[in-house]
Amino acid sequence: MVVVTGQNKVSATPDDAMSSSDAEDDFQEPATPTATQAGQALPLLPQQFPEVVPLNVGGMFFTTRLSTLRRYEDTMLAAMFSGRHYIPTDAEGRYFIDRDGTYFGDILNFLRSGDLPPQERVRSVYKEAQYYSIGPLLDNLEDIQPLKGEKVRQAFLGLMPYYKDHLERIIEIAKLRAMQRKARFAKLKVCVFKEEMPITPYECPHFNSLRFERSESETKLFEHHCEVDVSFGPWEAVADVYDLLHCIVSDLSARGIAVDHQCIGVCDKHLINHYYCKRPIYEFKITWW
Repeated sequence: MVVVTGQNKVSATPDDAMSSSDAEDDFQEPATPTATQAGQALPLLPQQFPEVVPLNVGGMFFTTRLSTLRRYEDTMLAAMFSGRHYIPTDAEGRYFIDRDGTYFGDILNFLRSGDLPPQERVRSVYKEAQYYSIGPLLDNLEDIQPLKGEKVRQAFLGLMPYYKDHLERIIEIAKLRAMQRKARFAKLKVCVFKEEMPITPYECPHFNSLRFERSESETKLFEHHCEVDVSFGPWEAVADVYDLLHCIVSDLSARGIAVDHQCIGVCDKHLINHYYCKRPIYEFKITWW
């Protein structure tokens, strides 16, 4: 018999006949092609979606029109259901999105009729709108509370470029001290001052010339570091010390850190002549459990 291998033909005599087992080995079925090979051989066809689309978003079920998901072209949902991408389905045939579905209903309500979520869900829906890249919803949410107020607050905090670094320092110092003492809480001193001048507000009218017309050498006479763990300031804005304290406490609380604070006095460090530092010092108490 003649066996064909590749391009070569070999004549065989009866003595060279192969056993049936050898023949089976040579003529085994080819291995199942890999996904890469299959993709190269047969490109996937565009996925077709029904007009009414059943969805499974992280285990929560929704039903909506295909046109609703495609309402805004530049969104992730429009891209997902454009037919250019494959979306898996669950055992019931629902299209699966691997994302927490808690606020997906709010996303759909905006796509359907432009409805916005209640105020208590605005921040969470904003996060989902970022994930799905729904620009019109992001714009609408940024114009209502609490996000509108947050934009104003961040503009104020932008005056202090090291604000986030100082927050991290507060957390690290408090954690280290609590671990060293094996205690539930830790205390640290924080200086928060708006004015760079080392005088109290009551003295300001008497020293306006000193505040605004100091030479560079005079300015250096008043430069010093208060004996505290962290220091915030100075800044130029209408917002005062209590506004910044509110920001600090709010941002720490948002990270699950319980914090209490109280003013324990001023720096009162002697600088030059009869001038003393009058920056307020606050004691922060961080409770860990």
